[in-house]
Amino acid sequence: MDAGRLESLALRYVGKYATTRAKLRDYLLRKLREAEWQGPVAADIEGLVERISTLGYVDDRAFAVQRGAALERRGYGARRIGLAFRAAGIEAEDGDEALATAREGALEAALALARRRRLGPFASVPPDRPGRERAIATLVRAGHDPALARRIVSSAPDELPVEWP
Repeated sequence: MDAGRLESLALRYVGKYATTRAKLRDYLLRKLREAEWQGPVAADIEGLVERISTLGYVDDRAFAVQRGAALERRGYGARRIGLAFRAAGIEAEDGDEALATAREGALEAALALARRRRLGPFASVPPDRPGRERAIATLVRAGHDPALARRIVSSAPDELPVEWP
């Protein structure tokens, strides 16, 4: 493994996957551990990641917006989206815009998940108390506010909430 091979691996990775700087750095460190370094100087992974980011091949802010929108469409709440950002190594300032959008669309995302999982007003039969608790837990695990989860689960089909603070 030398500098040229490392750069080639990095470019192939960013060409194939939507990624973040942290995930690219982890990938390159893993590849470096798997192969013996042959370069005359130590590998400059930070410099390579910075150069690729400067060229625009990796954009953490754009990744956060795209990933946040995708998770929100699937019904995840802001808390769960924030955890996904942290796992992807996205800095707080890069994820702020996407998290603000997720907070604004909290009701729509929670209703989308409830509809997909047939919870609350979308259930074929009204759940018993343990069923209600499981439905609330499902929404909370997806990153939604517990009060919003209770409100949705306790709604009747003709009483869907239309706004959330």
